[in-house]
Amino acid sequence: MQNKPYNEYNGLLLVNKPSGITSFGLLKQIKKKLSVNKIGHCGTLDPLAKGLMLVLVGSATKKQDFFMKKDKVYKAKIKLGIKTDTGDMAGNIVATAGYEHITFDDIKKVCENFTGKIEQVPPMYSALKVNGKKLCDLARQGITVERKKRQITIYSIDILNFKDGFIEARIKCSSGTYIRTLAEDMGKALKTEAVLSGLVREQIDNWKLSNALTVDELTVDDIIHVV
Repeated sequence: MQNKPYNEYNGLLLVNKPSGITSFGLLKQIKKKLSVNKIGHCGTLDPLAKGLMLVLVGSATKKQDFFMKKDKVYKAKIKLGIKTDTGDMAGNIVATAGYEHITFDDIKKVCENFTGKIEQVPPMYSALKVNGKKLCDLARQGITVERKKRQITIYSIDILNFKDGFIEARIKCSSGTYIRTLAEDMGKALKTEAVLSGLVREQIDNWKLSNALTVDELTVDDIIHVV
């Protein structure tokens, strides 16, 4: 790589986001460490979620829309029997239900119904904007607004484990998919409640988490040139 000021570097970083930090907070850390001028990510991960983030640096941020539209692979852990106001374990429990009637076969059948092109209603706790305001900011004020259904594609849902009311699944899906919403909808289909209790993004298009680096490991030499 040519020797030039850090704020002139352009390209793509594969970053391993830890749990407990917002996507925006992660960008701030990277920007400070690498002294880059412009920075942006290609798909938010919730604070409790972890895994692969594609981070664009410099003029490559202009290609954000291109990278945002890529398919993704997640490993999700879903807890049956409870519902929260956020759809994940960060929220307050608002409902409970029994799940003892549910079998492994029941879950597989339900997954078949959620595979293919389906419609989702985005959750209130999301970064989507309505009339210029983020839904999550409105939700924190106790405001709920109507959200339009969006068509997404779930290519596959592979059930990895089902034990003690927890489902572990690997999900390949299109961009714009909310796994929290999928978990809640699966719970309803199973005649119970459900919440997302863990999420790891393993892949975006052909980029894999196994090739990603933590913020501590990153250097400017890890910036990948993108056309």
